[in-house]
Amino acid sequence: MTRMRSWFSRVLVLGAALPATMNAVAQEQLEVLPVQGNIYMIAGAGGNTTVQVGPEAMVVVDTKTAAVTARLLQAITKLSTKPIRHVIVTSADKDHVGGNEGVSRAGRYVRLLDTFDPRGSDTNASIIAHVNVLERMSGPSGKASPAPAGAWPSDTYFTKQWELFVNNEAIQLFHVANAHTDGDTMVFFRRSDVISTGDIYTTTGYPEFDPARGGSITGIIDGLNQIIEITIPGENQQGGTVVIPGHGRLSDETEVTNYRDMVTIVRDRIAALIAAGKTLEQVQAERPTRDYDAIYAGLGGVPPTQFVAAVYRDLKGAK
Repeated sequence: MTRMRSWFSRVLVLGAALPATMNAVAQEQLEVLPVQGNIYMIAGAGGNTTVQVGPEAMVVVDTKTAAVTARLLQAITKLSTKPIRHVIVTSADKDHVGGNEGVSRAGRYVRLLDTFDPRGSDTNASIIAHVNVLERMSGPSGKASPAPAGAWPSDTYFTKQWELFVNNEAIQLFHVANAHTDGDTMVFFRRSDVISTGDIYTTTGYPEFDPARGGSITGIIDGLNQIIEITIPGENQQGGTVVIPGHGRLSDETEVTNYRDMVTIVRDRIAALIAAGKTLEQVQAERPTRDYDAIYAGLGGVPPTQFVAAVYRDLKGAK
């Protein structure tokens, strides 16, 4: 528990807020932090990257923006001389997939079959994501793709769960439908007891979800509840399973639970105001986030009025 507290104190500032411009993100310092077991977090430059190290290879979760790929690789390779085998992507957001191509090319894929492999002669590290992420990154047929082909997931799954076994550790991938987007993946490193959540959970402000890409407030709450189901707290409800958010500081189950409660309470307040016939402007005037703004507003994340508007429109659309 003492080590956990020391880690939390070291990340009070790093990753706590998204800079105002992409140039500021590109210049932001990266800091490598030991988490627990075989897991490290690389904080800064727009979000958190998770790295698993071990005797076989390295596994990387999320690759930040393209502008910081060289510095990210430099930080990763300081952790181990083993090759990067897998890159796991938690969503199609640019600050999570921007370095996919560079990190994949720097790694090495291990062929599992001697006679036939569907990847052909590709030796880059695999990029793993839910199939909806591939659809978002590749774009509709006949139209320009929003991301270069080298950054697309090379290995996809479409089920609720997928598994890997690397470095003597079971790794579970959980698809959380319609949360931040429709392609969100949470990654659970079972032996290390660490979960990397992507943008389903952040500590930098109110949650952000994108209805245009299948996101919803209900999905966010479902995802937070799933994190709580996986995590087990340590002594006095502190420590235990470590949670690496998409943005922000390392957390434990208690912090995720408090965040889940906040999101649920605000959602329910807005739902009650909608039921009373209030317009969006009237709901915003009621300030349903007022008692949480001192904690979550002003950190560089979603502003309170924008969060309230997103929840309002989402709930109205669900009626």
